[in-house]
Amino acid sequence: MTDLLNGPEDQAFRQEIRDFIAANLHPETRAKVSRGAPLGREDFASWHRSLYEQGWVAPAWPAEHGGPGWSARQRLIADEEMFRLHTPPLPGFGLKMIGPILMRFGSEAQQKRFLPGILSGDDWWCQGFSEPGAGSDLASLRTRATRTEGGWLISGSKTWTTYAQYANWIFCLVRTDPEVKKQQGISMMLVDMASDGLSRRPIRLMDGTEEVNEIFLDNVFVPDDLVVGEINMGWTYAKALLENERFGIGGIGRSKHLLQRVWNMAQAAGRAGDPEIAAALSGIEIDIMAIEATTLRLLASAEAGVRIGAETSLLKVRGTEIQQGLTELMLDIAGPAALPDRDSACAEEPFENVAYQFLNWRKLSIYGGSNEIQRSILAGQVLGL
Repeated sequence: MTDLLNGPEDQAFRQEIRDFIAANLHPETRAKVSRGAPLGREDFASWHRSLYEQGWVAPAWPAEHGGPGWSARQRLIADEEMFRLHTPPLPGFGLKMIGPILMRFGSEAQQKRFLPGILSGDDWWCQGFSEPGAGSDLASLRTRATRTEGGWLISGSKTWTTYAQYANWIFCLVRTDPEVKKQQGISMMLVDMASDGLSRRPIRLMDGTEEVNEIFLDNVFVPDDLVVGEINMGWTYAKALLENERFGIGGIGRSKHLLQRVWNMAQAAGRAGDPEIAAALSGIEIDIMAIEATTLRLLASAEAGVRIGAETSLLKVRGTEIQQGLTELMLDIAGPAALPDRDSACAEEPFENVAYQFLNWRKLSIYGGSNEIQRSILAGQVLGL
């Protein structure tokens, strides 16, 4: 496909990324990612360590906090090459979510305590936002924090908590004032996963994995110094965090990688000349170019100091629709070949894990705020409807 990031400087930077990946990515991990197979903790941790030692683990962080000083253009190129060469996508709960929030709203003590561990990978964070009955309607959360000597006692539950089985810290939204308007009585707190009264339980998904969990908090003590920013300002911090997340959910690099995989599958299945397949893939290629141009425009504005808000909802909606559309095409092309073989319990190449990816990626249009909610945000805050 036509590449918008293909000037001489772009090519030199691409080659630097490619050389590093070739020298540092473990072949077994590369093979897993290439096949679309589920990844384990060590797959993520090993690649995180390599990027950290190179100084590349936090592309969007400012240099004073350990970032590499890349431009928005370089970050997109690196992301594209990482997906193209089958590196594990690092979970963003520390690097892309709570890290930037602590830089912006956290105390100096919190920054000194937590940012180094996020960078090094010594700390693994998970996100305690969604609850039973309060997913996309996040302001309806019911987990409460009540005042006690020296801090707060949290009681309630969180759900769909991705990779909580690996985490040693969780950032939570909790209700600290039930008497005010629901968005105004929420605070953000940092909770040690080893705290007394905190437990977790895996949720088995329809793809057969257990990457998400339920979290239960029964009078879990959180000291005052682990409250982020001001009490009852958590809704403001959550909105800023989710805007950061939605920048990444657009997944341009992932979509380009998937597009190539679907073309390869179509050729292997003898359907590369199928007019319906060719038209669908050409349409998706145009959509990827459009979202890439939009992302570059928004990132350039952000780098110029313009505050980007609800516009990131557009990236989330279109990016996830593109990725889900590609997994649907993968399933259409593979047909019965996507099903596991009775003897080997896996599909044959190049159709391995197609069914797993199709099922697993149903989540894309739900997490980060469902696409229905994003359309409401765009209608109200961008279009003024």
